[in-house]
Amino acid sequence: MTGLEVVLALAVAGLAYALARQLREFARLRRWAARSRLPDAPEARGAWGEVFNLLERHRRSAAGERRRLARLIVRTRRAAQALPYGVTTLDPALRVEWCNAAARAHLGIDPERDRGEPIANFVRQPEFIEYLQRRNPSELLRLRAAGAEARTLSVQLVAFDENAWLLLSHDVTGEERLEAMRRDFVANVSHELRTPLTVLTGFLETIGERKLEPQRVRDYLNLMRPQAERMARLIEDLLALSTLEHAPPPPEARVAVRALLERVRAEAEALSGGRHRIALEISGDADLAGAESELASAFANLVTNAVRYTPEGGEIRIAWRAARAGAEFSVEDTGIGIEPEHIPRLTERFYRVDHGRSRESGGTGLGLAIVKHALARHEAALAIESTPGRGSVFRARFPAARLLPATQKVSG
Repeated sequence: MTGLEVVLALAVAGLAYALARQLREFARLRRWAARSRLPDAPEARGAWGEVFNLLERHRRSAAGERRRLARLIVRTRRAAQALPYGVTTLDPALRVEWCNAAARAHLGIDPERDRGEPIANFVRQPEFIEYLQRRNPSELLRLRAAGAEARTLSVQLVAFDENAWLLLSHDVTGEERLEAMRRDFVANVSHELRTPLTVLTGFLETIGERKLEPQRVRDYLNLMRPQAERMARLIEDLLALSTLEHAPPPPEARVAVRALLERVRAEAEALSGGRHRIALEISGDADLAGAESELASAFANLVTNAVRYTPEGGEIRIAWRAARAGAEFSVEDTGIGIEPEHIPRLTERFYRVDHGRSRESGGTGLGLAIVKHALARHEAALAIESTPGRGSVFRARFPAARLLPATQKVSG
C-alpha cells in the first residue's frame, strides 16, 4: 500500500470508530430516555458527558418539581378532607370526580366507586335537579337530606377551571335549630308577659277612668301585685339565664356545702309553710369549688320545684353525698310525678308539663334551664327519675375534681 492509502485507511478507521462511539452513546441515551422512571444519567466523557450532565440536572430539577407538586396535592387533599364543609369536584357534565369526607357524609358519595356518575343520581330531589339546570353560582339552595337523622344542607354550585364545577355543602341543621329556638323563645317571652300586662293595663284603665271607693282601689292593687311580681320573676330568671350562658367560667372559690344546704332547706320550709315534711341529709366531708351564687340558684330551684309540685302532707328529702369518685346533690319528693315522655325536655326553656298548674304555682318555666346551665358550668350533670303519682328524684352529680375538703365536718 502506498502512503496515501495508509493515511486514508487510518482516516476511515478513525471515522468509523468515532461514529460507532457516537452511535453507542446515542443508544445509551435512547435506552436511558426510554425508561419509565429515569435513573441517574449515564456517565460519559467529552461532549456526551456535557449532554448527560445537562440532562441529569434537568432530571433532578423535574424530579424535585414533581415531588413538590405531589406534596402540594397531598396537602391540598388533606386540607380539603379537614374542611367541615363538603367539597365535591364535578366535570363539565356535572359528573363526580372527587369529594371529601364531609361531602361523602352529606350526599352519600363514595369517591372511588361513584367517580364518573352524575351528581343528580345521589340527590334526587326535584328542587336540586332544577338548581343544577340553572347553574347559577350566586344561588344557595337548602335541602332536607335523606337519612336516619333529619338534616338540612345548604348547597352551592361554583364554577372553576374552564367549566368545571365545585359543589359545596354545609350542614345547617344546628343553625336552623338555633333559629327555631330563638323564635320560640321570643314567642314564649311575649306570651308569658302578655297575660300579666293585660291584667295590669285593664286595672290601671279602670282605676284611671272611674271614681272608685278607696277599698275597691286597694282590692285592684292587691290583684295587680301578683301579676307585677310574676313579671319581675320572669325578668330575673331571664337575666340569670343570660348571665349563665355568656359569663366567663365560674371562679374556683370554696363553696361551703353544709351552710349552703342549710339555707336552701330554710327557704324550702318558708315556702312550704309547714305543709310538707322536709329532711336534709349530708354524708361525706366535702365542699365544692365554684360560684356559690350559681350553685345556690341551681339547688334552690330543684328544692322549690319539689315544694311546688308535692301535695300537702308530702315529704321532700334533700341529700348531699360525697365520696372519692365525686359527689351527688339530690332532691326526692312524693309529689305528682312526671310522665316519661316529658323528662327529656324538662330543661328546655319554658317547657311545662302542665301549663296551668305551673303558672298557679308561680313558676316561670325557666327554673330547670337555669339549673342545667349552672350545673354544666361546674362540670356537673343533671339526672331525672320520676314515676307519675309517686314522686320524682333530681340528682346533680359533680366530678371529684370539683371537691374540696370540707371546712365544716359532718357530725357523727
